[in-house]
Amino acid sequence: MLRTAICDLLGIRYPIFCAPMGFVTGAELAAAVSQAGGFGILQAGSRTPAALRVEIGRIRSLTDQLFGVNFIQHFPHDAGVDVCLEERVGAISFFWGDPRRFVERAHRQGVRVIDQVGSVEDARRDADSGVDIVIAQGFEAGGHVAGTVSTLALVPRVVDAIAPVPVAAAGAIADSRGIVAALALGAQAAVLGTRFLASLESTAHPEYKQRVVSAGESDTVHTTLFNREWPGAPHRVLRTPFVERGDVSGSEAIGRLSLGKDQVPLFAGTSIPPTSATTGEIDSMALYAGQGVGLVNQVQAASEIMRDLVAGAERILASLGAGA
Repeated sequence: MLRTAICDLLGIRYPIFCAPMGFVTGAELAAAVSQAGGFGILQAGSRTPAALRVEIGRIRSLTDQLFGVNFIQHFPHDAGVDVCLEERVGAISFFWGDPRRFVERAHRQGVRVIDQVGSVEDARRDADSGVDIVIAQGFEAGGHVAGTVSTLALVPRVVDAIAPVPVAAAGAIADSRGIVAALALGAQAAVLGTRFLASLESTAHPEYKQRVVSAGESDTVHTTLFNREWPGAPHRVLRTPFVERGDVSGSEAIGRLSLGKDQVPLFAGTSIPPTSATTGEIDSMALYAGQGVGLVNQVQAASEIMRDLVAGAERILASLGAGA
């Protein structure tokens, strides 16, 4: 059976997380994954505290299951964390910074704390501070990448370093085999981003989704090209002619993002990925994807993705048990 200690800790059925992809993991996707038995994590992004509270309410209108909210600590986030603690979401998760100052406050509210790291050193810091779950992110991951070590090498090192604190594995995990492999490395959950990006509930632009479906494992690039809003932060994106040229010097807007009544201009090198609310030169924007992208062959409902992941993983585990 596909169940680990993380399932009991978070009150979920299956040890599968949906990564909090910026501007892509909204209420619909987070709720769909949680409703299907996994753990959906909303990306708080640039939402105001009021808007974040509304989005949390939207998730709760779509599912009665627990979910998390993620904050990237490079950007202002204290007020958003306050909202999540007031709303008592299932967990708050962090990336790109030190989460220690939030741990005690979260635990007083009965909220779990998750942090994503790219090194053993940062994992030890988290474990010492009382973080409930550490996500070890390998270099193969899509989006912004914290470290330089592969998933296969990093996960067991982190597991050994911080036991008994549970570890979730992230980085190029896109199918049932990857989930089982993560468990074999000692992780107690797997975090999938690119696979859920190609879901009906994802807010990624349709052209972006089709690019993901068509790509292979060699079609991603680790770069710092898309750093307009987040200078110096390395990331993994799909290889496109724009990426190959590497020129972000243009002063003209390459597209626009609709945010309510506002039309936000997007310039070359923006770190904002194209969503269904984006118009313009989609192929010149940040098409984040991990090296597991070649395993993503179709756009499906998140519930169908979860069903296939769970069924496949349970078949593999059963076959391994039979062969033991």
